[in-house]
Amino acid sequence: MLRFIIRRVLWGVPVLLIVSSITFGILHVVPGGPFDQEKKLPPEIQANVEAKYHLDQPVWRQYVLYLQGLLRGDLGPSYKYLGRSVSDIIRDTFLVSTQLGLVAIMIAMILGITAGIFAASHPGSGWDRFLMFLSTTGIAIPNFVLSTALILLFSNLLHLFPPALWEGPRYLVLPAFSLALLPAAYIARLMRSSILEVIKKEYIQAAQARGLSRFHVMLKHVLKNSMTPVISYLGPLAATLVTGSFVVEFIFSIPGMGKFFITAVTNRDYPLIMGVTLVYAVLIILANLMVDILYAVMDPRVRLE
Repeated sequence: MLRFIIRRVLWGVPVLLIVSSITFGILHVVPGGPFDQEKKLPPEIQANVEAKYHLDQPVWRQYVLYLQGLLRGDLGPSYKYLGRSVSDIIRDTFLVSTQLGLVAIMIAMILGITAGIFAASHPGSGWDRFLMFLSTTGIAIPNFVLSTALILLFSNLLHLFPPALWEGPRYLVLPAFSLALLPAAYIARLMRSSILEVIKKEYIQAAQARGLSRFHVMLKHVLKNSMTPVISYLGPLAATLVTGSFVVEFIFSIPGMGKFFITAVTNRDYPLIMGVTLVYAVLIILANLMVDILYAVMDPRVRLE
């Protein structure tokens, strides 16, 4: 297991190199620059600004300089947030996005697993069709539509929760549910189909033939063996929700990584875009590693060769 973890971590290094290379190339291929939206500067000042951020260098030279800084743990300065480095911005915003993402993951798991188990326990019933209809609807509704609807209902009409900002636990409810409902719908459908498939296996029928109660069979045998597809989905989902949904954070004016990423793309803030992208890539690698480890814990038959 230790060798497997070390090997996967080492494989993450070229993955991050490829991600950074592709992102850097796309940013510099797209027409325009980070200071094109500013007021027209005199040629001398424009040259000094470009020299300060090495924008007067060839693209390959800029990339080499960026990698050198990256090896030192320096993500560079932000072009738009003067006096702040990308590392400082990520350090200040990562905790906010992490809190929002972890709460959304817990909500998604509770709602999705509960709905999936209940639907699979009553296949073909009215409850089953109703829950699957809700899950299909949840998958079809985009985050920005759901966020707007929640603000309209629970903030403007019922006045139960604040519509935006980040000033206490009550401000967490609407954005967390906005992030959680889509993955909860996926988890519900995955859980239902997995339980219905596992419950037909011979070892489940053998356990029932031995006189074990329905609750015991469901808890000890069915659920444990039905969690594999859910765990597969939770890997990339965890990375996505922990970094925060860019659109949801922007709608609710949450000072997380997502909001800064949106403004960075709008302002062509190259170092900030690169920094957030690399953080997201690292979280994806770690989440997939955790999924593989959980496979071995949930099913001893899995061999990590």
